[in-house]
Amino acid sequence: MKTATWFRKSLVILVSVLTFGLVTPTDLAWLADADSLKDPKKGVVQEDHTPFPSAQESSGFNHFDRDNFLSDILDKAEESAYVKFGEKINPKIGDEFKMIILPKIEETVNDMANQFPDEKLQQLTITERPSAGRSEKIFHIYDSISGNDVIRFHVRQENPPLEGYWFNFHYHTYHDSFATHYDIGKIYWDKNTPPKWTNQDRIS
Repeated sequence: MKTATWFRKSLVILVSVLTFGLVTPTDLAWLADADSLKDPKKGVVQEDHTPFPSAQESSGFNHFDRDNFLSDILDKAEESAYVKFGEKINPKIGDEFKMIILPKIEETVNDMANQFPDEKLQQLTITERPSAGRSEKIFHIYDSISGNDVIRFHVRQENPPLEGYWFNFHYHTYHDSFATHYDIGKIYWDKNTPPKWTNQDRIS
């Protein structure tokens, strides 16, 4: 190896002398390049094939718009309510629901969301269908990873003596395994029995 180095240096000096300095040692850099190709330990820059992270990834920050996420959840919640009411119930209570009940649902959902950091909140999603018949479910918000419910929004038809029928809107949370009934508000229906919630055929 020392002989090769000595020979290369001698060649550079000889060429410089014979060409009267017109060919400089830098012009012979190709010799070193050629030599490095023969010896993989020389002049080789190891390439890292791992792609560079984006500025967002390198900072450890994944963009999550909390406001847009909650707005989307609340839009779907409102839609679920109107689907549940159906064509018979919605015309009579739809406006009152929007004015009185929906703002309280929004407030409750926002309070729930404040309990979760962004990485947990973005795992939450809303059920696609309300229940039909006399069942109470309007929508549930649940963890899409575990499948566990976080909060359940229901409406119950009540008939206190001599008062007619009311729709009682309420929710339950996972904090007490959905045991406690948290009232949101009531809407009066009529003296007559209200129709069943939208049938399953119309929901699907």
